[in-house]
Amino acid sequence: MAGYSEGRVAQRGQLRIYLGAAAGVGKTYALLSEGHRRAERGADVVVAFAETHKRPQTAALLDGLDVIPRKKLTYRGSEWEEMDVDAVLARRPEIALVDELAHTNVPGSRHEKRWEDVEELLEAGIDVISAVNVQHLESVTDVVEQITGVPQRETVPDAVVRAAEQVELVDMTAEALRRRMAHGNIYPPEKIDAALTNYFRTGNLTALRELALLWLADKVDEGLQKYRADHNITSTWEARERIVVALTGGPEGDTLIRRAARVAARSSGGDLLAVHVTSSDGLTGANPGNLARQRQLVESLGGTYHQVVGDEISEALLMFAKAENATQLVLGASRRGWLLALLTGPGIGARTIRDSGPIDVHIVTHSHVGSRWGLLPRYRGGVTRKRQLAGLLFGAVLAPLLTLVLSVDRSGLNLTSDVLAFLLLVVAVALFGGFTSAVVMAVAASLLLNYYFTPPIHEFTISEPNNVLAIGVFVAVGLVVSWVVDNTARRTKQAARANAESELLVTTAGSILRGQDAVDALLERAREAFGMRAACLLERSADSNTGSARGKAADWSVVACSGQGPAQHPDEAEVEVPISDTLSLALSGRPLPASDRRVLGAFASYAAVALEQQRLAAEAEAAKPIAAADRMRTALLAAVSHDLRTPLASAKAAVTSLRSSDMHWNPADTAELLATADESLDRLTRLVANLLDMSRLQAGALSLFPRPAGIDEVIAMSLDSLGPVGREITVEMPETLPAVAVDPAILERVVVNLTENALRYSPAGKPPLLTASALGDRVELRVVDRGPGIPDNDKDRMFVPFQRLGDTDNTTGVGLGLALSRGLTEAMGGTLVPEDTPGGGITMVLSVPATPGPGIDAGPGTGTGTEVQEVAR
Repeated sequence: MAGYSEGRVAQRGQLRIYLGAAAGVGKTYALLSEGHRRAERGADVVVAFAETHKRPQTAALLDGLDVIPRKKLTYRGSEWEEMDVDAVLARRPEIALVDELAHTNVPGSRHEKRWEDVEELLEAGIDVISAVNVQHLESVTDVVEQITGVPQRETVPDAVVRAAEQVELVDMTAEALRRRMAHGNIYPPEKIDAALTNYFRTGNLTALRELALLWLADKVDEGLQKYRADHNITSTWEARERIVVALTGGPEGDTLIRRAARVAARSSGGDLLAVHVTSSDGLTGANPGNLARQRQLVESLGGTYHQVVGDEISEALLMFAKAENATQLVLGASRRGWLLALLTGPGIGARTIRDSGPIDVHIVTHSHVGSRWGLLPRYRGGVTRKRQLAGLLFGAVLAPLLTLVLSVDRSGLNLTSDVLAFLLLVVAVALFGGFTSAVVMAVAASLLLNYYFTPPIHEFTISEPNNVLAIGVFVAVGLVVSWVVDNTARRTKQAARANAESELLVTTAGSILRGQDAVDALLERAREAFGMRAACLLERSADSNTGSARGKAADWSVVACSGQGPAQHPDEAEVEVPISDTLSLALSGRPLPASDRRVLGAFASYAAVALEQQRLAAEAEAAKPIAAADRMRTALLAAVSHDLRTPLASAKAAVTSLRSSDMHWNPADTAELLATADESLDRLTRLVANLLDMSRLQAGALSLFPRPAGIDEVIAMSLDSLGPVGREITVEMPETLPAVAVDPAILERVVVNLTENALRYSPAGKPPLLTASALGDRVELRVVDRGPGIPDNDKDRMFVPFQRLGDTDNTTGVGLGLALSRGLTEAMGGTLVPEDTPGGGITMVLSVPATPGPGIDAGPGTGTGTEVQEVAR
């Protein structure tokens, strides 16, 4: 066994997680059962921590397994048990069973969270099998709270679970889980009715089960994409429906998007992707307003919008669809009229269907089908091959007709008229078909002129030199006109290409500005736009050996990446754009033409600027706590300069007077001086305690341990803490009130602060009033005073630290009481709001969650506190 342990130190352990939809589905049972199976196969298995919740069937599985004793910790007078990480590391097993991955450890433990303990075990080479509920995953906590009404205070980062080598779903239907609950197999009998009525409702459990299934489906999909990338698989696998809808920017886009959304909705978990191809000879003239509106429609339906550049639209669409592993492609029926379709041949839809392979192509009809009329197609780019062929066809039809017409009326026309007529035909062909078509037409026209109209007729000879000059000029003019037309078309194509590129860059800039992570958004846009498998930003350390041109592979690191199979070194990428001596943009997938590299250079420059901005923003964010601490320190020093001195001076004066040998005090004077010293020290103690708690709150280091407590007991302890003045407060309490889920010591502090504030502003003869009442699942405590009140626009300012509304002499405290009270209340899941007292004054309304079931021991871990929340709702 020692040899095995030494061998495992060199590599990281593997993590396996059992994922459940709710408590009671059998995660711990499955975890312990797997431990028995591994042990029977000869593996060294220990139970590092398992929470059986006193369920007999689960507890019985501990027999036969090596259980590591738990570590006992004392906190606030209570004893807690946690996993003993040191004991597990010393034992060094092959496999450790660790239950409740999202558990929060008791203060004083090595790590704050149990998943951090698990990370340490994995780093030591120990395989870990753990369990977690879907509601504890960080990405879905807000959704769970909307569904169940229960906030999740203990979470585990999704990245920790996604990094697991295996995630297995422990599934159970909502009805079966409720039957388990009703039979007493999950909670004790006194909690069953409340749980079935609240958290364990059929709708809640069904929604949680769907969340678990969808989350696991995403995890499985990540594994599938990684496998396809690792094995260079480019064919479509229909493991999950992905519907791509092609947008032209035309008015039919809304219809196509809704149709594709319905197709995606019919398959659970289907993805909707909208793509617009910006092409130099196809769709560069798209309406930007239509595209912007259609983008919003796609995103409102839960889809994503993408834009790519491609010279051939059908090829670009299929390349994008295959890169995204799409299963279906939705296109709109052509808007070309029948005559235009006849002249220009198959459209984008026909070519896409021909080359789609395993991808299903849907051609969707709409109200704009066949709405584009006219004989000539509205080309936006240069002279394409189709246009050249159409020009040749145009000349081949009109040249014989023109020859026939001119031959009929030989007596009325001379050679000059014939040459001008054919010149007009050549110019028309040049305008339509470009340079190549015009050259062919000019040669053909010169031959026709020679054969039919130049003496001798019907022979390819010319008898007069003047006719030779006329035909020569005719050919030259035809060539010059065709060259001008073709050059204009080429410039038009270049302008269209530039327009497409600028549109892409503008769209990219807008996506970056709207996103929170500019570098990742830019790399994703670059990968999509150029149809690459991966786009990565690589950086070389400044102190690396620069003796070679590219440096060693170990010198480079991936700063950010989008896609599968990233390059780890510039030489590993098909396309690489150096940005600086230490920064490079690398794309993997296919070589790019030189025309695309110019735009890619702009992406590289954007990436460098975005990375610099991201790092500056991170530095600024890191500096914010320091600046806030400086402001707090300045305000603290300014505020406490008098308040600390006053009680210290009073106590010092009283003690000095008592110790003075020159004065002899009678018993009454001695008691008064001692009372003054005691009161001053109490004020000083409360002031220091408030300052410490406020600093802990702002630093996020104040730990709370809620448990069921009686509100009457808390009020009684609060009034005792106030001393003699506490007896002046009027208390009106109903005979019965539900217990509250709070930290009693913290709630006592809040009540003391509120009542002290009420006493300070209550006029003589009108003491403050404390009342309590139960409202649904909460308990409200009202602290009422008859003081001068506060204007509405100042009610929020009264909760700002170091604010004392109406005070100018700095003798009434540092203004922490109300700020601290609200912070502590919200930390316990409660609220603190001011209301106007009828007749004058302020009423502070303190609302905290109620606990319906008595005797619930709410500890700090997921095995206790979370279940209390579930039952309470």
